[in-house]
Amino acid sequence: MTKRIGLGRAPEIYQAMANLQAEVNKAAANAGVDPKLLELVKMRASQLNGCAYCLDMHSRDALELGESTRRLFVLDGWRETDLFTEEEEAALVLTEAMTKLSATQTIPDDVYEQATKVLTEDQYRAIAWEVIAINSWNRMAVTSHSPLPKRDA
Repeated sequence: MTKRIGLGRAPEIYQAMANLQAEVNKAAANAGVDPKLLELVKMRASQLNGCAYCLDMHSRDALELGESTRRLFVLDGWRETDLFTEEEEAALVLTEAMTKLSATQTIPDDVYEQATKVLTEDQYRAIAWEVIAINSWNRMAVTSHSPLPKRDA
């Protein structure tokens, strides 16, 4: 893989992204969004964007929060299982629609309706902002060819 200029090496901009993420986390907590659900959102967007760095980070974070390996292993095929709650499915379908926005150029009404049927307005906003944030982090890491951190496993 070609070594690239690391976009994280712009400290002021990187800090602004970190501040955005902190605000998203705070909004999600205030809205009662389960932190494991946020990790599923981050994982699903990162799968769609092919971001190994974020997949590595958020799979580890999800496991530390108590997420099951089984659910993480089948996340790419979540529609084919009964392992996810209605709230998680709504968040995942919203994540996919927002992440694929460049191809679809819309969030279909049925996706919006599914999400707002089971999520409060504050939960919807927090999850949508999480999708915006993780897509930005994915673009930074993929563009930079961010290497995985050294780990034993």
